[in-house]
Amino acid sequence: MNRLTTNRPGISRGILILYGVYLLLPLYWLLSMSLRSNADIVGEFSFLPPTTTLANFAEIFSNPVWYEGFINSLSYVTINTLISLAVAIPAAYAFSRYRFLGDKQLFFWLLTNRMAPPAVFLLPFFQLYSAVGLFDTPLAVALAHCLFTVPLSVWILEGFFSGVPTELDEMAQIDGHSFLYFFVRVFLPINRGAIGVTLFFCFMFSWVELLLARTLSGASSKPIVVVMTRTVSASGIDWGVLAAAGVLTVLPGVLVVWFVRKDLVKGFALGRVS
Repeated sequence: MNRLTTNRPGISRGILILYGVYLLLPLYWLLSMSLRSNADIVGEFSFLPPTTTLANFAEIFSNPVWYEGFINSLSYVTINTLISLAVAIPAAYAFSRYRFLGDKQLFFWLLTNRMAPPAVFLLPFFQLYSAVGLFDTPLAVALAHCLFTVPLSVWILEGFFSGVPTELDEMAQIDGHSFLYFFVRVFLPINRGAIGVTLFFCFMFSWVELLLARTLSGASSKPIVVVMTRTVSASGIDWGVLAAAGVLTVLPGVLVVWFVRKDLVKGFALGRVS
């Protein structure tokens, strides 16, 4: 029994290492393909690239179709994230602090919007945006994504905000602070981890979503996820360029996680405790 107890940390560490290798292997293979030519990719199998080339990345940075796709994606993802946080933060505070007629029904209605598949809203969004002139703009995709990210953000933030004692609000009022001062200088910094978690989920949903982005964008605002599905040419699929685009597509998500990593870990820990 003592021997099993002593070996248990080593076994757990070994399982974690194997799981980490399993998760990193597709990323390594994607990077390896991005540094190979098409001939090497479709040729004999080799774990290490026989020869490396940066021609695939050069094609992306020199071809306006590719780098404009990245700009379009970053544009609507940023707009969607800012709108979602701006709407969800006060809404979640209201749900966590006040009780009013129909509050539970309204909260449930927000969640039902998140439960519906994006395909349900394709035709209404397409006709509406075409009528008002928003079709083929980053704002169109951002607003469509808000239908899903705002309810998710309200649901996440309400759980965190409810864990903050209401006595904190009362103490700030007794000390003579205005509500705006308390909310911006006290309440939001306390819930910085919750905002980091919400920002992460909003960004990732909008960054990887394909159906709405493909339907509501045309020639001038195609996001990178749409461009990556149109890499077939007369000579076939350009695997190297597609892999290089995949590597560059992963980088924004990695950067977001890196910058909010402390708040993200803190937010998940608070959510687990509460």
